[in-house]
Amino acid sequence: MSKASFVTRLTFVSSTRPEAIEARDRLAARYGDAGLDGAQVIVALGGDGFMLETVHATMTVGKPLYGMNRGSVGFLMNEFSEDDLLGRINAAEQATIHPLRMNAVDVNGQSHEALAFNEVSMLRTTRQAAKLRISVDGKVRLQELICDGALISTPMGSTAYNLSAHGPIVPMDAKILALTPISAFRPRRWRGALLSHSSRLRLEVLEGPKRPVSAVADNFEVTNVTEVYIAEDREVSLQLLFDAGRSLEERVLAEQFSA
Repeated sequence: MSKASFVTRLTFVSSTRPEAIEARDRLAARYGDAGLDGAQVIVALGGDGFMLETVHATMTVGKPLYGMNRGSVGFLMNEFSEDDLLGRINAAEQATIHPLRMNAVDVNGQSHEALAFNEVSMLRTTRQAAKLRISVDGKVRLQELICDGALISTPMGSTAYNLSAHGPIVPMDAKILALTPISAFRPRRWRGALLSHSSRLRLEVLEGPKRPVSAVADNFEVTNVTEVYIAEDREVSLQLLFDAGRSLEERVLAEQFSA
């Protein structure tokens, strides 16, 4: 969608929450539903989890997404209102996001690819701590990290799981990825790293049979991995729409000053 085009055709999708379904039905009756093929913008009704599901489900369609919160947190969503929806969408600010591409190799030597718009996480799956070796652009940077796991986050995802793991919030235009340990035991004082968005990472699982690890790209999980390769995929992009004055950049910045 270009700024020159005036949006008149919408399609509505919702999570399974009753309030989201009811909102979808009312909005479709009021504004009409052009269907996925005929719409200029997809309106998603739910919470952040549903928005992430919708991103993955529609990323090949090439239509911008405008979310309204009918869930809990709603960081990626606009405030819900049934009034002047077309006016809000046409005045909205656009954020272009690029995902991480994960290539995870399991114990059988099989390779699994998936995209992550928030983060790729490596997580221990038993009581035993994970042991990981981390390489950046072909050079080993951390020989052994003993931890519950580690994650690599996009700027958009830096306010999600990454922030809960005490990782840094990354401005949307910084062209930076956050590498954050999850409950690091050794080296105890390592807090992670900020990497160029062009970095290529390799995370190897050490002592995998004793300390099994899974790899998760957003909501796609591969169990019993031996190594995982991660890099930003600039060939894939998606547009999210936010109300004027409440851009994704503004939300990420405001989050850094929240109590």
